[in-house]
Amino acid sequence: MTTQSLFSFFTDPILRAPTLGCMLMSLAASLMGVIVFLRKQSLIGEALSHAAYPGLMIGVMGAGLLSLPENAELSLTFMTLGGAFCTALCGLWAIRFLEIRMRVPSDAALCFVLSTFFGIGLTLASDLQFSFSALYKQGLTYLYGQAATMTDGHVFLYGTLACMVIIVIVLLYKELQLITFDRQYAESIGIPVGPINALLFFLVALSVIIGIRSVGVVLMSAMLIMPAVSARQFTHRLSILLVLAGFFGMVSGFVGNYLSVEITDLLARLYPAARLVLPTGPMIVLVAATISGLSLLFAPERGLTVRLWRIARFRYTCICENLLKAMWRRGPKTLVSLNELSDYQPISRPYLIFLVRRMIQQG
Repeated sequence: MTTQSLFSFFTDPILRAPTLGCMLMSLAASLMGVIVFLRKQSLIGEALSHAAYPGLMIGVMGAGLLSLPENAELSLTFMTLGGAFCTALCGLWAIRFLEIRMRVPSDAALCFVLSTFFGIGLTLASDLQFSFSALYKQGLTYLYGQAATMTDGHVFLYGTLACMVIIVIVLLYKELQLITFDRQYAESIGIPVGPINALLFFLVALSVIIGIRSVGVVLMSAMLIMPAVSARQFTHRLSILLVLAGFFGMVSGFVGNYLSVEITDLLARLYPAARLVLPTGPMIVLVAATISGLSLLFAPERGLTVRLWRIARFRYTCICENLLKAMWRRGPKTLVSLNELSDYQPISRPYLIFLVRRMIQQG
Protein backbone atom coordinates (compact mmCIF):
# COMPACT_ATOMS: atom_id res chain seq x y z
CA MET A 1 0.00 0.00 0.00
CA THR A 2 1.75 3.12 -1.18
CA THR A 3 0.83 6.77 -0.83
CA GLN A 4 0.65 7.12 -4.59
CA SER A 5 -1.78 4.20 -4.93
CA LEU A 6 -4.01 5.65 -2.21
CA PHE A 7 -4.17 9.06 -3.88
CA SER A 8 -4.91 7.45 -7.23
CA PHE A 9 -8.27 6.34 -5.87
CA PHE A 10 -9.24 10.02 -5.65
CA THR A 11 -7.62 11.17 -8.90
CA ASP A 12 -7.88 8.29 -11.36
CA PRO A 13 -10.88 8.81 -13.72
CA ILE A 14 -11.99 5.20 -13.30
CA LEU A 15 -11.43 4.80 -9.56
CA ARG A 16 -12.49 8.28 -8.43
CA ALA A 17 -16.26 7.93 -8.85
CA PRO A 18 -16.63 4.53 -7.06
CA THR A 19 -14.39 5.66 -4.21
CA LEU A 20 -16.06 9.01 -3.57
CA GLY A 21 -19.51 7.56 -4.19
CA CYS A 22 -19.02 4.75 -1.68
CA MET A 23 -17.61 7.12 0.94
CA LEU A 24 -20.47 9.61 0.59
CA MET A 25 -23.05 6.83 0.58
CA SER A 26 -21.54 5.35 3.74
CA LEU A 27 -21.44 8.79 5.39
CA ALA A 28 -25.13 9.50 4.77
CA ALA A 29 -26.22 5.98 5.74
CA SER A 30 -24.17 5.91 8.95
CA LEU A 31 -25.48 9.29 10.14
CA MET A 32 -29.08 8.22 9.65
CA GLY A 33 -28.21 4.85 11.14
CA VAL A 34 -27.34 6.54 14.45
CA ILE A 35 -30.91 7.84 14.77
CA VAL A 36 -32.37 4.46 13.81
CA PHE A 37 -30.03 2.61 16.17
CA LEU A 38 -30.76 4.82 19.17
CA ARG A 39 -34.50 4.41 18.62
CA LYS A 40 -34.12 0.62 18.62
CA GLN A 41 -35.44 0.36 15.07
CA SER A 42 -32.44 -1.35 13.55
CA LEU A 43 -34.52 -3.64 11.35
CA ILE A 44 -36.19 -0.70 9.59
CA GLY A 45 -33.30 -0.42 7.12
CA GLU A 46 -33.60 -4.11 6.23
CA ALA A 47 -37.35 -3.76 5.72
CA LEU A 48 -37.05 -0.62 3.58
CA SER A 49 -34.28 -2.02 1.39
CA HIS A 50 -36.29 -5.17 0.67
CA ALA A 51 -39.48 -3.15 0.20
CA ALA A 52 -37.65 -1.14 -2.46
CA TYR A 53 -36.97 -4.19 -4.63
CA PRO A 54 -40.42 -4.32 -6.32
CA GLY A 55 -40.03 -0.64 -7.24
CA LEU A 56 -36.67 -1.38 -8.80
CA MET A 57 -38.17 -4.06 -10.98
CA ILE A 58 -41.13 -1.82 -11.90
CA GLY A 59 -38.69 0.92 -12.90
CA VAL A 60 -36.76 -1.51 -15.08
CA MET A 61 -40.02 -2.69 -16.66
CA GLY A 62 -40.95 0.93 -17.34
CA ALA A 63 -37.61 1.50 -19.01
CA GLY A 64 -38.22 -1.55 -21.16
CA LEU A 65 -41.71 -0.45 -22.14
CA LEU A 66 -40.35 2.98 -23.08
CA SER A 67 -37.67 1.25 -25.20
CA LEU A 68 -34.81 3.04 -23.47
CA PRO A 69 -31.42 2.06 -24.89
CA GLU A 70 -29.12 -0.02 -22.69
CA ASN A 71 -26.55 2.79 -22.52
CA ALA A 72 -29.08 5.31 -21.12
CA GLU A 73 -27.83 4.61 -17.62
CA LEU A 74 -28.82 7.96 -16.10
CA SER A 75 -32.45 7.64 -17.21
CA LEU A 76 -32.57 4.03 -16.05
CA THR A 77 -31.07 5.04 -12.69
CA PHE A 78 -33.71 7.69 -12.05
CA MET A 79 -36.55 5.38 -13.10
CA THR A 80 -35.39 2.49 -10.93
CA LEU A 81 -34.57 4.65 -7.90
CA GLY A 82 -37.87 6.50 -8.28
CA GLY A 83 -39.81 3.27 -8.31
CA ALA A 84 -37.78 1.94 -5.41
CA PHE A 85 -38.46 5.07 -3.38
CA CYS A 86 -42.21 4.80 -3.98
CA THR A 87 -42.44 1.16 -2.91
CA ALA A 88 -40.15 1.84 0.08
CA LEU A 89 -42.56 4.55 1.24
CA CYS A 90 -45.41 2.09 0.73
CA GLY A 91 -43.53 -0.42 2.85
CA LEU A 92 -42.98 2.21 5.55
CA TRP A 93 -46.68 3.09 5.50
CA ALA A 94 -47.56 -0.61 5.75
CA ILE A 95 -45.30 -1.01 8.79
CA ARG A 96 -46.91 1.98 10.53
CA PHE A 97 -50.40 0.74 9.62
CA LEU A 98 -49.73 -2.72 11.04
CA GLU A 99 -48.21 -1.33 14.22
CA ILE A 100 -50.75 1.42 14.96
CA ARG A 101 -54.04 0.27 13.44
CA MET A 102 -53.70 -3.51 13.52
CA ARG A 103 -51.79 -3.68 16.83
CA VAL A 104 -49.16 -5.97 15.32
CA PRO A 105 -45.83 -6.11 17.23
CA SER A 106 -43.07 -4.07 15.65
CA ASP A 107 -40.76 -6.99 14.81
CA ALA A 108 -43.62 -8.97 13.28
CA ALA A 109 -44.72 -6.00 11.15
CA LEU A 110 -41.17 -5.44 9.91
CA CYS A 111 -40.70 -9.11 9.01
CA PHE A 112 -44.09 -9.24 7.28
CA VAL A 113 -43.37 -6.21 5.11
CA LEU A 114 -39.81 -7.35 4.39
CA SER A 115 -40.76 -10.80 3.19
CA THR A 116 -43.93 -9.76 1.33
CA PHE A 117 -42.41 -6.93 -0.66
CA PHE A 118 -39.25 -8.90 -1.44
CA GLY A 119 -41.36 -11.81 -2.64
CA ILE A 120 -43.28 -9.47 -4.95
CA GLY A 121 -39.99 -8.13 -6.27
CA LEU A 122 -38.67 -11.61 -7.01
CA THR A 123 -41.90 -12.45 -8.81
CA LEU A 124 -41.55 -9.38 -11.01
CA ALA A 125 -37.88 -10.17 -11.60
CA SER A 126 -38.70 -13.69 -12.81
CA ASP A 127 -41.05 -12.24 -15.44
CA LEU A 128 -38.59 -9.49 -16.34
CA GLN A 129 -35.90 -12.06 -16.97
CA PHE A 130 -37.67 -13.23 -20.12
CA SER A 131 -39.40 -10.03 -21.27
CA PHE A 132 -36.42 -7.62 -21.03
CA SER A 133 -33.33 -9.78 -20.57
CA ALA A 134 -30.75 -7.01 -21.14
CA LEU A 135 -32.40 -4.62 -18.70
CA TYR A 136 -32.91 -7.46 -16.24
CA LYS A 137 -29.13 -7.84 -15.91
CA GLN A 138 -28.83 -4.15 -15.08
CA GLY A 139 -31.62 -4.49 -12.53
CA LEU A 140 -29.72 -7.26 -10.78
CA THR A 141 -26.96 -4.78 -9.96
CA TYR A 142 -29.30 -3.29 -7.36
CA LEU A 143 -29.80 -6.65 -5.70
CA TYR A 144 -26.14 -7.22 -4.92
CA GLY A 145 -24.69 -3.77 -5.65
CA GLN A 146 -22.22 -2.71 -8.29
CA ALA A 147 -20.14 0.21 -7.12
CA ALA A 148 -17.44 -0.29 -9.75
CA THR A 149 -19.61 1.16 -12.53
CA MET A 150 -20.41 4.43 -10.75
CA THR A 151 -19.99 7.70 -12.60
CA ASP A 152 -19.52 11.31 -11.54
CA GLY A 153 -23.31 11.66 -11.68
CA HIS A 154 -23.62 9.12 -8.87
CA VAL A 155 -21.03 11.05 -6.87
CA PHE A 156 -23.11 14.21 -7.24
CA LEU A 157 -26.21 12.27 -6.15
CA TYR A 158 -24.52 10.83 -3.07
CA GLY A 159 -22.93 14.19 -2.24
CA THR A 160 -26.32 15.89 -2.38
CA LEU A 161 -27.80 13.25 -0.09
CA ALA A 162 -24.92 13.55 2.41
CA CYS A 163 -25.29 17.36 2.47
CA MET A 164 -29.04 17.05 3.06
CA VAL A 165 -28.51 14.68 5.97
CA ILE A 166 -25.80 16.83 7.56
CA ILE A 167 -27.85 20.03 7.20
CA VAL A 168 -30.93 18.43 8.78
CA ILE A 169 -28.91 17.03 11.68
CA VAL A 170 -27.16 20.35 12.33
CA LEU A 171 -30.32 22.46 12.14
CA LEU A 172 -32.48 20.07 14.17
CA TYR A 173 -29.84 18.69 16.53
CA LYS A 174 -31.52 19.75 19.80
CA GLU A 175 -34.93 18.61 18.60
CA LEU A 176 -33.51 15.26 17.46
CA GLN A 177 -31.84 14.81 20.82
CA LEU A 178 -35.06 15.44 22.73
CA ILE A 179 -37.24 13.30 20.45
CA THR A 180 -34.77 10.40 20.53
CA PHE A 181 -34.29 10.26 24.30
CA ASP A 182 -37.49 11.79 25.74
CA ARG A 183 -40.32 12.01 23.24
CA GLN A 184 -43.01 12.85 25.79
CA TYR A 185 -41.06 15.83 27.10
CA ALA A 186 -40.45 17.00 23.51
CA GLU A 187 -44.18 16.88 22.83
CA SER A 188 -44.96 18.73 26.08
CA ILE A 189 -42.78 21.72 25.16
CA GLY A 190 -44.30 22.05 21.71
CA ILE A 191 -41.71 20.42 19.46
CA PRO A 192 -43.40 19.18 16.23
CA VAL A 193 -42.55 15.53 16.76
CA GLY A 194 -44.69 14.22 13.91
CA PRO A 195 -43.22 16.35 11.10
CA ILE A 196 -39.66 15.80 12.33
CA ASN A 197 -40.20 12.04 12.47
CA ALA A 198 -41.65 12.14 8.97
CA LEU A 199 -38.59 14.05 7.75
CA LEU A 200 -36.26 11.54 9.42
CA PHE A 201 -38.03 8.55 7.91
CA PHE A 202 -37.93 10.29 4.54
CA LEU A 203 -34.14 10.69 4.83
CA VAL A 204 -33.72 7.11 6.05
CA ALA A 205 -35.69 5.83 3.07
CA LEU A 206 -33.74 8.09 0.73
CA SER A 207 -30.42 6.89 2.18
CA VAL A 208 -31.43 3.27 1.79
CA ILE A 209 -32.74 3.69 -1.76
CA ILE A 210 -29.73 5.57 -3.04
CA GLY A 211 -27.30 3.33 -1.17
CA ILE A 212 -28.50 0.08 -2.70
CA ARG A 213 -26.70 1.05 -5.90
CA SER A 214 -23.44 0.50 -4.00
CA VAL A 215 -23.97 -2.43 -1.65
CA GLY A 216 -27.25 -3.88 -2.85
CA VAL A 217 -30.68 -4.56 -1.39
CA VAL A 218 -29.50 -7.48 0.73
CA LEU A 219 -26.62 -5.70 2.50
CA MET A 220 -27.79 -2.08 2.71
CA SER A 221 -29.11 -2.33 6.27
CA ALA A 222 -25.60 -3.22 7.46
CA MET A 223 -24.33 0.21 6.42
CA LEU A 224 -27.03 1.83 8.53
CA ILE A 225 -26.28 -0.04 11.73
CA MET A 226 -22.65 -1.18 11.82
CA PRO A 227 -20.98 2.27 11.96
CA ALA A 228 -23.44 3.33 14.68
CA VAL A 229 -22.72 0.17 16.67
CA SER A 230 -18.98 0.80 16.35
CA ALA A 231 -19.25 4.43 17.44
CA ARG A 232 -21.53 3.61 20.38
CA GLN A 233 -18.72 1.66 22.05
CA PHE A 234 -16.58 4.80 22.39
CA THR A 235 -18.91 7.52 23.64
CA HIS A 236 -22.13 8.40 25.46
CA ARG A 237 -22.61 11.78 23.75
CA LEU A 238 -24.82 12.08 20.69
CA SER A 239 -22.63 14.67 18.93
CA ILE A 240 -19.49 12.54 19.22
CA LEU A 241 -21.52 9.46 18.28
CA LEU A 242 -22.59 11.10 15.02
CA VAL A 243 -19.04 12.19 14.20
CA LEU A 244 -17.54 8.77 14.94
CA ALA A 245 -20.26 6.94 13.02
CA GLY A 246 -19.71 9.16 9.98
CA PHE A 247 -15.96 8.60 10.24
CA PHE A 248 -16.31 4.81 10.52
CA GLY A 249 -18.73 4.81 7.61
CA MET A 250 -16.37 6.75 5.35
CA VAL A 251 -13.44 4.55 6.36
CA SER A 252 -15.51 1.46 5.53
CA GLY A 253 -16.45 2.92 2.15
CA PHE A 254 -12.86 3.74 1.22
CA VAL A 255 -11.14 0.63 2.62
CA GLY A 256 -13.77 -1.70 1.15
CA ASN A 257 -13.37 -0.09 -2.26
CA TYR A 258 -9.57 -0.19 -1.97
CA LEU A 259 -9.45 -3.86 -0.94
CA SER A 260 -11.89 -4.82 -3.68
CA VAL A 261 -9.65 -3.32 -6.37
CA GLU A 262 -6.27 -4.34 -4.97
CA ILE A 263 -7.12 -7.90 -3.94
CA THR A 264 -8.93 -8.53 -7.22
CA ASP A 265 -5.83 -7.36 -9.12
CA LEU A 266 -3.66 -9.59 -6.94
CA LEU A 267 -5.87 -12.61 -7.53
CA ALA A 268 -5.90 -11.91 -11.26
CA ARG A 269 -2.09 -12.00 -11.30
CA LEU A 270 -1.86 -15.12 -9.15
CA TYR A 271 -4.70 -17.08 -10.76
CA PRO A 272 -5.32 -15.59 -14.21
CA ALA A 273 -7.57 -18.43 -15.36
CA ALA A 274 -9.86 -18.44 -12.32
CA ARG A 275 -11.28 -14.90 -12.84
CA LEU A 276 -11.73 -14.34 -9.11
CA VAL A 277 -13.43 -11.05 -8.22
CA LEU A 278 -14.18 -9.45 -4.85
CA PRO A 279 -17.25 -7.19 -5.31
CA THR A 280 -17.06 -3.74 -3.77
CA GLY A 281 -20.37 -3.76 -1.87
CA PRO A 282 -19.76 -6.90 0.19
CA MET A 283 -16.18 -5.77 0.86
CA ILE A 284 -17.49 -2.47 2.28
CA VAL A 285 -19.84 -4.41 4.55
CA LEU A 286 -17.05 -6.78 5.62
CA VAL A 287 -14.81 -3.84 6.54
CA ALA A 288 -17.66 -2.25 8.51
CA ALA A 289 -18.28 -5.58 10.25
CA THR A 290 -14.58 -5.86 11.11
CA ILE A 291 -14.57 -2.36 12.62
CA SER A 292 -17.68 -3.25 14.62
CA GLY A 293 -16.14 -6.49 15.86
CA LEU A 294 -12.92 -4.77 16.94
CA SER A 295 -14.89 -2.02 18.65
CA LEU A 296 -17.02 -4.51 20.54
CA LEU A 297 -13.91 -6.34 21.68
CA PHE A 298 -11.37 -3.58 22.38
CA ALA A 299 -13.22 -0.31 23.04
CA PRO A 300 -11.62 1.40 26.08
CA GLU A 301 -14.73 1.41 28.28
CA ARG A 302 -17.35 -0.92 26.80
CA GLY A 303 -15.16 -3.47 25.00
CA LEU A 304 -15.60 -7.11 25.92
CA THR A 305 -11.91 -7.73 26.63
CA VAL A 306 -11.71 -4.61 28.82
CA ARG A 307 -14.80 -5.67 30.76
CA LEU A 308 -13.40 -9.19 31.24
CA TRP A 309 -10.12 -7.69 32.45
CA ARG A 310 -11.97 -5.50 34.97
CA ILE A 311 -13.97 -8.51 36.16
CA ALA A 312 -10.79 -10.59 36.52
CA ARG A 313 -9.03 -7.83 38.49
CA PHE A 314 -12.02 -7.39 40.82
CA ARG A 315 -12.21 -11.14 41.37
CA TYR A 316 -8.45 -11.24 42.05
CA THR A 317 -8.76 -8.46 44.65
CA CYS A 318 -11.70 -10.13 46.39
CA ILE A 319 -9.93 -13.51 46.61
CA CYS A 320 -6.76 -11.90 47.99
CA GLU A 321 -8.79 -10.12 50.65
CA ASN A 322 -10.56 -13.36 51.56
CA LEU A 323 -7.23 -15.17 51.90
CA LEU A 324 -5.85 -12.43 54.15
CA LYS A 325 -8.98 -12.60 56.31
CA ALA A 326 -8.55 -16.37 56.60
CA MET A 327 -4.91 -15.95 57.74
CA TRP A 328 -5.90 -13.21 60.18
CA ARG A 329 -8.52 -15.43 61.79
CA ARG A 330 -5.90 -18.13 62.44
CA GLY A 331 -3.71 -15.68 64.29
CA PRO A 332 -0.63 -13.66 63.34
CA LYS A 333 1.91 -16.37 64.29
CA THR A 334 0.05 -19.43 63.03
CA LEU A 335 1.28 -21.09 59.88
CA VAL A 336 -1.48 -21.77 57.38
CA SER A 337 -1.18 -24.48 54.74
CA LEU A 338 -2.47 -24.29 51.20
CA ASN A 339 -5.02 -26.98 51.99
CA GLU A 340 -6.44 -24.87 54.81
CA LEU A 341 -6.59 -21.81 52.57
CA SER A 342 -8.42 -23.78 49.90
CA ASP A 343 -11.14 -24.50 52.46
CA TYR A 344 -11.81 -20.79 52.78
CA GLN A 345 -11.65 -20.03 49.05
CA PRO A 346 -12.80 -22.73 46.58
CA ILE A 347 -10.46 -22.04 43.67
CA SER A 348 -8.10 -24.26 41.70
CA ARG A 349 -4.82 -25.14 43.38
CA PRO A 350 -2.55 -23.66 40.63
CA TYR A 351 -4.41 -20.35 40.87
CA LEU A 352 -4.16 -20.46 44.68
CA ILE A 353 -0.39 -20.98 44.47
CA PHE A 354 -0.14 -18.11 42.00
CA LEU A 355 -2.11 -15.80 44.31
CA VAL A 356 -0.05 -16.70 47.38
CA ARG A 357 3.22 -16.07 45.54
CA ARG A 358 1.89 -12.74 44.23
CA MET A 359 0.87 -11.73 47.76
CA ILE A 360 4.30 -12.68 49.09
CA GLN A 361 5.95 -10.54 46.38
CA GLN A 362 3.68 -7.64 47.28
CA GLY A 363 4.51 -7.95 50.98
